[in-house]
Parts: sequence; C-alpha cells; structure tokens
Amino acid sequence: MTTTSADLWHHYGRTRADHDRAVPEAFRWIWSQDAGPGAEVLGDLTGLCVGDLGAGAARQAAHLADRQQPARIVAVDASPAQCAMATDLYGHLAPRLRIVQSDGVTHLRERADTYDVLYSVFGALDFTDPRELLPAAAGALRSGGRLVFSTLAHYVGGAPAQSEVVAADIPAKTPQGEAATMRRWVLQGQVWTTLLDAAGFTRTSVDVLPATTDGPRAAATLLVTTYRPASAPDELSAAR
Repeated sequence: MTTTSADLWHHYGRTRADHDRAVPEAFRWIWSQDAGPGAEVLGDLTGLCVGDLGAGAARQAAHLADRQQPARIVAVDASPAQCAMATDLYGHLAPRLRIVQSDGVTHLRERADTYDVLYSVFGALDFTDPRELLPAAAGALRSGGRLVFSTLAHYVGGAPAQSEVVAADIPAKTPQGEAATMRRWVLQGQVWTTLLDAAGFTRTSVDVLPATTDGPRAAATLLVTTYRPASAPDELSAAR
C-alpha cells in the first residue's frame, strides 16, 4: 500500500514523548543525534524569524526557542499527529514558538520574504520533492537569508545516495498500523548543489559528517548550508 493521504507519521516519536518531555539541552544535526555540530551552525538568531521545516515533535525548535533569542520560530509539519504532540510537549513556549500544521511547500509559498533562517533536520527536505520545496524556500527567505539542512549522505544500511533526483519508497505505517510506504529523497551532495543553484541559492557548502556508531541503522550525514542572494541596494529601496 502506498498512500499520501493517511498520516504516516502518526506513530513516530510516541514512545519517547511518553517519558521525555523536556526541552532538549542540545541541538544536533547528525543522524544519531549524539555528537557533532549544534545550533552554532545557524549563526546568531537574536531577533530573527526562523522556520523549522518538517519539525516533527518540534524538539529542535523548542531548544532554539528556549535557549536562543529568536523573535519567532515557526515549527512546520504536515502531520496532524506530530503537530498535536509538539503542542502537548512545547505549547508552553508560545508565543516565541509557533506550531503550524501545513505541508512545507504550501506554507513557504504563502510567506514570501518572511524568514531570516530556514532549517530542517532530516525533515521536509528529505520527504518533499526538492524541485518544489527549494524554490519555495528561496522565495520565503528574506534577502541574504540562510537555509541549513541535514539529510542522509547514503541510505540507512549503506546503499549509495542517488546521482539523480529520484525518490525511494521506504516503509511506513498508517495510523491503524497497516503497512505503507512514503517517498524519501537521498541524494548525492553534487545533486543537492545543482538543485539549489537552480532554485536561486548561492554560496552552497556541503559537509559530510561521519556516523558515530556502527550497525545496520548507522548513516553518515550531509550538512548543507546555502543562501538566498542579497538584493542590491537599489532593489531594496524599490521593494520598500
């Protein structure tokens, strides 16, 4: 069964939410969530508008809202179950943290020139066609704004990433527990760079963060940083 209508994230993270309701002490980009760089990759967020694309239970967003000083952080996720979980866990961090149920493309297209920083930690960038999401992200960023995301450097289990813009079907479950699949984009670094160039981004860097553990579920991480070009002074004056 392959479906896009059921909430295929209904079961994800529920066991952890039952016993871990704290705001995370650290922000992690890597697959194993146990080491590597943290929130410093995003730069100084003081007074900025930040968006988390595919936020899930909003743990990373909660950390930023609690430990940094953004003007606002918007945690966006298409899953009703994940948004409900995020609200239950971290609704008390409002109004600095805002939880929004929406698919990423729709949300971004409705918010041109809104965000200073967008990020995703194995979130919407993994599970949305990048040919749609990346142009929408470029349009939603303000002049000079930054997009940072972590994604798989290869498939879990070791198969190489795709050399073309091709999605794989991966196992999932419906809310009723029935087997289903969802699409995931696991792409080589140069493919991401080409896609970002086509979407209008610039100054893209791609770093490989090695796995910190061994085993069948281990995976290296791609950490990608890119920018919407800064508008020329005359363009900014015209926009005002």
